[in-house]
Amino acid sequence: MRHPFRRPYFTTKYKGLSITPTKESKVLQYMLRQEFYYDLPEELIAQEPIEPRDASRMMTLSRQSGAVEDRRFSDILDLLREGDCLVLNDSRVLPARLLGKRAATGANVELLLLTPHGNDTWEVLAGPGRRAKPGDTIVFGDGVLAAEVLEVVEGGNRLVKFTCEGNFYHALERVGQMPLPPYIKKKLENGERYQTVYSREVGSAAAPTAGLHFTPELLEKIKAKGVEVAYVTLHVGLGTFRPVKEDVIENHTMHAEHYELSAETAEIINRTRARGGRVIGVGTTSCRTLESVGLTDGRVEPADGWTSIFIYPGYEFQVLDGLITNFHLPESTLIMLVSAFAGYEHTMNAYRHAVEEKYRFFSFGDCMLIV
Repeated sequence: MRHPFRRPYFTTKYKGLSITPTKESKVLQYMLRQEFYYDLPEELIAQEPIEPRDASRMMTLSRQSGAVEDRRFSDILDLLREGDCLVLNDSRVLPARLLGKRAATGANVELLLLTPHGNDTWEVLAGPGRRAKPGDTIVFGDGVLAAEVLEVVEGGNRLVKFTCEGNFYHALERVGQMPLPPYIKKKLENGERYQTVYSREVGSAAAPTAGLHFTPELLEKIKAKGVEVAYVTLHVGLGTFRPVKEDVIENHTMHAEHYELSAETAEIINRTRARGGRVIGVGTTSCRTLESVGLTDGRVEPADGWTSIFIYPGYEFQVLDGLITNFHLPESTLIMLVSAFAGYEHTMNAYRHAVEEKYRFFSFGDCMLIV
């Protein structure tokens, strides 16, 4: 993947950084992590969801001209066209944060569920790690749930086996807490406000937050207008918050997330494209799912699996015509994806406008409609 708007550099030094040439060529084009930085006042980080959901602000951004307009999310009804298709991620957030005690000593231990390995075995993030050694047992909710640490895996995470009476997910609902992002400091009183109103497939460690703006009533009005609604499932991993540490973004290794796209959804999307309608993804997770399975002619086929697709400027989109997305962290893979879709300059200008106009940022914040 090359970036046509970047000039090539014939040296292994760029902006004071040491660059390692690829094996293929010494004539390279780079984008640096720091090019996706923007200044964000802390007070613009939304600490709680707005009421009602569709009262949030929405910036519209033209992919062609870069023009922006300030609106409300409820205006989405006027901006969608009959024959369009909205693609929603129906993944539901697990109460994946577990506060327990080490059975042997009573010392506090926190686990954060990351990836299921089958038979109630999970890869987890444990803290402090010294209290979660292989062979240790950790108890949650006065014995409602227990976990045996099996081994330490790559990256220092733990593989644990959970035991309980009855269904693991029922026990998890009783003792688990919602894993809010670290930038949200305020306690969330109603856990359902970190779920979309259409969530149904349990498995995410974080919410697909672009969907938080929809209400059941708004979705019904959208359908009544002649807009088709299709669902994919992509279980959001905590890797979505993992910072990009590589100076050259191409060197970043993307986390993998599990997705499913049904035959029904594939039929809706292909029908939309055949009649000239727009396919509009709700959130970067829907975007990543569609682009992971998209064919070169823009069609999709039913599929399920794991995707580690990393979308950044220079990527050629196969399926997506529009995107609804929240405002993302500086230097994150998510702002890089948006820059790939809307154009780098358009995106960074839009973010500067959002800061100037005091939009609310991140998970509980406002959003953009990019078409």
